[in-house]
Amino acid sequence: MKKILLVVLGLLTGCVKIPANVQPVDGFNVNKYLGTWYEIARLDHSFERGLTQVSAEYSLQDDGGVRVVNRGYSEKKKAWKEAQGKAYFVGRPDQGYLKVSFFGPFYGSYVIFDLDHQNYQYSLVCGPNTSYLWLLARSPQMDQELRDILIAKAAALNFDTDKLIFVDHH
Repeated sequence: MKKILLVVLGLLTGCVKIPANVQPVDGFNVNKYLGTWYEIARLDHSFERGLTQVSAEYSLQDDGGVRVVNRGYSEKKKAWKEAQGKAYFVGRPDQGYLKVSFFGPFYGSYVIFDLDHQNYQYSLVCGPNTSYLWLLARSPQMDQELRDILIAKAAALNFDTDKLIFVDHH
């Protein structure tokens, strides 16, 4: 029975990891992070495949967690797709390391590993491994030089930035 419980616990928490060499930002302020973020670039995954105009809206929940609403437009279906979830800090609330769930008790990592600490205008976010990467900004457009610098930082941490999808926000 103990083995079964350990396997179930491992499955429920197994995706709340941090990739090797990646460090969540310290000095994180969730209140500054709240609001709308636009996806500038991402690595491909089935849950976002084919979506344009992708954004995320973060707001505080009564239980201290963060409400997450991801939204994108499917050109193929000519319709908006939306997913609502919740996120909670894995450790300290001043560290950019959260776990996020869109499916009941199953959580995945949300690791903010680069951030504009002064104005909260951009962030680099990953999941439990280097196959998950998002470049987010407060505006649907980003300065090309800044974008290149952030992508180089991600590449130095073994993210396959040659496969990034740059999101259309027409």
